[in-house]
Amino acid sequence: MSSHRPALRKLWSRTIPAALALGVMLASTATAPAAAAADRAAGNSTTNPVVAWDLQAQTAIWDVAAQQPNEQVRSFAMVNGAVYDAVNAIAGTPYQSYLVAPAARGTESVDAAVATAAHGVLAALFPAQQERLRAEYDEALSVIPDGPSKRGGVRVGSRTAAAMVAARQDDGAYGDQQWTVGTEPGEWRPTPPLFLSQGAWTGHMRPFLLPRASLFRTPGPPAVTSRAYAREVAEVEQVGAASSTVRTQDQTEAALWWHDRRSASWEIKRQLATTQRLSTLQTARFFAMTDLIVADSGVACFSQKEYWSYWRPVTAIQQAGNDGNPRTAADPDWAPLLVTPPFPEYPSGHACGTGARMSLYRHFFGTDDVTFSGSSVDSGTTRHFTSFSQALDELIGARVWGGVHFRSADVDGANLGAAVFRYAVRHHFRPLR
Repeated sequence: MSSHRPALRKLWSRTIPAALALGVMLASTATAPAAAAADRAAGNSTTNPVVAWDLQAQTAIWDVAAQQPNEQVRSFAMVNGAVYDAVNAIAGTPYQSYLVAPAARGTESVDAAVATAAHGVLAALFPAQQERLRAEYDEALSVIPDGPSKRGGVRVGSRTAAAMVAARQDDGAYGDQQWTVGTEPGEWRPTPPLFLSQGAWTGHMRPFLLPRASLFRTPGPPAVTSRAYAREVAEVEQVGAASSTVRTQDQTEAALWWHDRRSASWEIKRQLATTQRLSTLQTARFFAMTDLIVADSGVACFSQKEYWSYWRPVTAIQQAGNDGNPRTAADPDWAPLLVTPPFPEYPSGHACGTGARMSLYRHFFGTDDVTFSGSSVDSGTTRHFTSFSQALDELIGARVWGGVHFRSADVDGANLGAAVFRYAVRHHFRPLR
């Protein structure tokens, strides 16, 4: 289960056009100490072992392996799914297990179980990091008193990690599928400046919670000859250009913030666990629900990307003279603010994930009105939100402001993510008593 990261794969997410109004320079990959400092600044205590090991997972997944979003979500889901099963078992299985509920008396060390479950999955995912991960694991266990409780926690965590690793063997991750490259109006093709084609396997990966990737469908993008399409092209052409004069500074910062592949969503997830005073069990369930639902929203989204195989704004605008729509005009020199991701446009993957995430957050906390914030290395800013719907609304706009999506792709992506959420909470993680 290696991380599969050839050098070119990292480039598209780390490159921003030089002609950037804010003059923001792309920062180097955040280090583990920087990530920890950001969490401390956000009030995220690491006394909760689930929070602590989620941060360790981020270090392995992003700071070291530099996995891209479609890969990150699978790794986080595997780690926090195994952690949840371990904590839930020790608590007496008050909720549906995800995979297994090892026999437990309730006296087992939760700290040992969490560390063992997380370490077991991470070591399987990232064999090149074995030595570093083992050192972190040994340090975590060293502060737990030896005895039956510690041994019991290790036993429970080992079993949930093994169950997760076994369940995800041959799940379709990193398959050899390729995107279809088209030549007709509306059909996707690789985009400048790197002209890459990546991630087609994502829609073929076995979901964590859904019975199949194609369970939910999207209505499809506007026909390229329609007025609705022309309006969407005009919007992104004006506000999403690298040289846009109508995009505000705040919109530019938002576009960069939401595009940062060291996702602020990880910090926000840990922040919510702390500010909302979740117990270890509640945190484990919250993290597992979040990460497994978001992972499946990505699988469903990429399945639809393959089905529609729709072109990106940079292609649509540069080749508008050949789209058959009299309301559009070609601009062969047009370039987006952000580097376009190397896969089809519709629906928006980021909107699918954020729609699922924010829907789950409203459900879990029983309200939309929760204050939270997150920081971005790429934009050099921290953004603040007073509700989950406010964050989703901003994401929908931000992908247009960045020039990488049409608005309908964001709206329909968010709706797809919400549909995945609704299915998941009806069928998984439910209270048993």
